[in-house]
Amino acid sequence: MLKKAADHLHSWTSGDLRFDEHIRPVKYVFAPDGRLVLPMMVAMLQATETVVHVPRADETAMELLVSPFEFDEEGPDGGLADRWRIYHGDPPDVHWACLSIDLARFHGMVIDGEALQQSNPFASVEPGICGELNREHVDQVRATLLKVLDVDTEEPRVVGLDPRGIDVRARFDVVRLAFDRVLEDEDDIRTAALELIS
Repeated sequence: MLKKAADHLHSWTSGDLRFDEHIRPVKYVFAPDGRLVLPMMVAMLQATETVVHVPRADETAMELLVSPFEFDEEGPDGGLADRWRIYHGDPPDVHWACLSIDLARFHGMVIDGEALQQSNPFASVEPGICGELNREHVDQVRATLLKVLDVDTEEPRVVGLDPRGIDVRARFDVVRLAFDRVLEDEDDIRTAALELIS
């Protein structure tokens, strides 16, 4: 169940955030340590309970009970705000937070948040591989999006890479190209990425 839950969580970069009695749609990215990163209103940061529904707040969504920690984009974690912008563009709010996962509810099961919050072992090579795909293989990325996801976009941009797949910014949203297995070896990640778009 943990693998299915992690696969589901990493298949999305958007959901609904419930803070106290309010619900607002949000977009997020993953920090290298597995926490969620997103711009937040002050009211969200001050809420007594914060829950992220992935993808949206309905009976099938994963529910993540999270603890937000505000950071300054001019400080040492500012690169996380830049990462969000690469995925989603201009942020709707000026405050930034990392959300630690305390626990999750998924298909009737309760899952430990620490187990679900998995770091990306390929974070150090991710920028280089994404850059290579965008410079040298954009036509293959475009064709793969059309073939696999029926998404037609003129200028796809690979924005993320982790053991479960590749994130691509398309015309209106970020979409996911999933690997057929969870990768563990850094030596395999570039080959798997190229095979995925071949």
